[in-house]
Amino acid sequence: MGVGVLRRYKDFLPVTDATPQLTLGEGETPLVRSNRLGKELGCDQLYFKLEGCNPTGSFKDRGMVVAFAKALEANSRAVMCASTGNTSASAAAYGAYCDLPAIVLIPKGEVAMGKLAQAMSYGATIIMVNGNFDVALELVRDFTFKHEVTLVNSVNPDRIEGQKTAAFEVVDDLGEAPDFLFIPVGNAGNIVAYWKGFKEYKAAGLSHKLPRMMGFQAEGAAPIVNGAPVSNPQTIASAIRIGNPASWQGALDARDASGGVIDSVSDDEILDAYRLMASKEGIFCEPASAASVAGLIKLRKAGLDLAGRRVVCIITGNGLKDPDLAVTSAVNQPIEVEPTMEALESIGLAKPP
Repeated sequence: MGVGVLRRYKDFLPVTDATPQLTLGEGETPLVRSNRLGKELGCDQLYFKLEGCNPTGSFKDRGMVVAFAKALEANSRAVMCASTGNTSASAAAYGAYCDLPAIVLIPKGEVAMGKLAQAMSYGATIIMVNGNFDVALELVRDFTFKHEVTLVNSVNPDRIEGQKTAAFEVVDDLGEAPDFLFIPVGNAGNIVAYWKGFKEYKAAGLSHKLPRMMGFQAEGAAPIVNGAPVSNPQTIASAIRIGNPASWQGALDARDASGGVIDSVSDDEILDAYRLMASKEGIFCEPASAASVAGLIKLRKAGLDLAGRRVVCIITGNGLKDPDLAVTSAVNQPIEVEPTMEALESIGLAKPP
């Protein structure tokens, strides 16, 4: 039985005897070694960290459990967040579990149905804003400053504390930090959290090196790459459709201190990686998650030598978060036939390889 991140990593987290030890079973997600893509990319030690195996299907649960525990410790009346989908699903789930009202602001028409369905099912108060994520986050920050409501976006340091535990798990599983860590970048809290986790484990003597942090934004929502906010970010990867990341400077610090990069990938590159992950690795991820793999493929094509290097791609969320895209973008569409043996045989299913 999973103990949850609060218990497993309590010595590295801001918990006290007064902090509720709650868990929905977050953390301890699989680190899966590539079976096919790694060989094609000349990387025989490629791994995928499957954060979609968290309770609500994304990495957000790691930080949310810490944020909720600290909110309960502080006798908070409610929590609030802005979200492109995954944060709202996670906040709503922990709100239901803890009997703490969750209020989520989402940009109208920009949240994948799988994520919206989660927030609705968990019983959160959902407010649609006629504006993008950045507008919603500004509203939430102003509201929680004025009222006794806890902000649970990644600008809350407790969120970063929880999310850093994924870096601990990578080292625990590999026995050492990887050479490269590829990760999607949206609001940029996750790349900051992983870097913090790797640094803390090294400082504690639990690893002996630090990875190069390789962050990837979507081309149409790449303010860090462009060096300026994007007023109307556009990408098929809704989870990273953010034009003014709250953790912008932290992402730059992680890049610079690690000798890494923050680059962008096109929607076509994201979708290609999304399909490759499913068809060649059996891993169904949401489009934003595929940005990490798309970034790896892009840099490999540009000449990055991966021979003998240990590489981890963070797969931030489950593909069921965006079922509509999965259906419309699939190469293999259903074949309709009459219910007869002759009809099945006419398709050529039994042809020798």
